Amino acid sequence: MRIMIAEDSAILRDGLAYLLADRGHTVTAAVATGDELRAAVAADPPDICVIDIRMPPTFTDEGLRAALALQRSHPAVALLVFSQYVETRYATELLANPGGGVGYLLKDRVADVREFVEALERVAGGGTALDPEVVTQLLGASRRRDELAMLTPRETEVLAALAEGLSNAGIAAQLVVTERAVEKHIANIFAKLGLAASETENRRVMAALRYLQG
Repeated sequence: MRIMIAEDSAILRDGLAYLLADRGHTVTAAVATGDELRAAVAADPPDICVIDIRMPPTFTDEGLRAALALQRSHPAVALLVFSQYVETRYATELLANPGGGVGYLLKDRVADVREFVEALERVAGGGTALDPEVVTQLLGASRRRDELAMLTPRETEVLAALAEGLSNAGIAAQLVVTERAVEKHIANIFAKLGLAASETENRRVMAALRYLQG
């Protein structure tokens, strides 16, 4: 295979390049940023790209955004996201590619080089390779979005204000409604999100987390 690597850690980048070359594959480029990866693919498309998620300049989701851009501009290039993080924001869109040739593996859960190379070959051949933990978290994110979709526009506004840390009085002042109306909205939010009263969990905090995660 002809492989490109996008990994900001020089040690991991060089280590991957060595392991893949040692097994007979050609590493056509090994870069540290998403922009460098896009430029390298445009100049000489490989069979597959191995892409980390968090790279310069913000170390958030540059890798996934670069992968989505490549999926649109070079659909014949297979993509394997290889990271220690599960980022659900763009991963669902990336993995929804009906043509296959995409994968998402977690660095900390790959203990065997042979299995990694086999997964790489499978993705390069048009198949998929997904870590079960990635699938679990993506399904959880999907459920959270479905729960939030059940909220009315006003309930969503109340939940957003709650997530900002506002009290009921603060939410009422911000939305120009009564505190009693805010209390009713929050009760409805708790019910729709399945947050029952508990002695061990703060429902306001749990609701805020659902909103932020969704």
